[in-house]
Amino acid sequence: MTKQALVQSAMALWRTNGYAKTTVADICRAAGVSKALFYFYFPRKEDVLFEVGLLSTDAAHEKAREVMRGPYEVPSVITAVLGTLESTMRNSTPELLLEAILEGYRQAAAGHDHLERTSVIFAEVFGKAQDDGKLPAGLDVAHVANVAQSLVSEGARHWAMGSYGDRSYAEVVGCDIAALVAGYSA
Repeated sequence: MTKQALVQSAMALWRTNGYAKTTVADICRAAGVSKALFYFYFPRKEDVLFEVGLLSTDAAHEKAREVMRGPYEVPSVITAVLGTLESTMRNSTPELLLEAILEGYRQAAAGHDHLERTSVIFAEVFGKAQDDGKLPAGLDVAHVANVAQSLVSEGARHWAMGSYGDRSYAEVVGCDIAALVAGYSA
């Protein structure tokens, strides 16, 4: 419960004060915990941001599994996954999204890659679709999932910068991933 309180307090402060201006002490005050307890859960402020990314990715993974329990089409699963990610992104400021993306790259360089978790989601989706005859047997599921993950992270960056105008993240990136899958399937 305390870890969740720290994450929620941090997110609220980041939306209000900005990421750079929010300190660990601010987060601890808002959550009503000591710095020692903060550091028990998170080595650095950036690790709270990374945790938010993990929670968002885990929610998207669960959404994919939920959609695929019944009759499904691959594009609808892709859209559901991206819609879940977009819901989290809509609760953030552009500055915070860009910080999260940068922290994701830093974590990847350190060997803790939440972006890899996005690849796992798509590998699972594409693998099940392949098993269900919805994608060709020869499709390199792991490779296509890795490329889809790249579209997810770059799409988040462009969406945060306002490059998509009124179009939703799920719509734009979903079309990109669907085109990628169709291209590899051809």
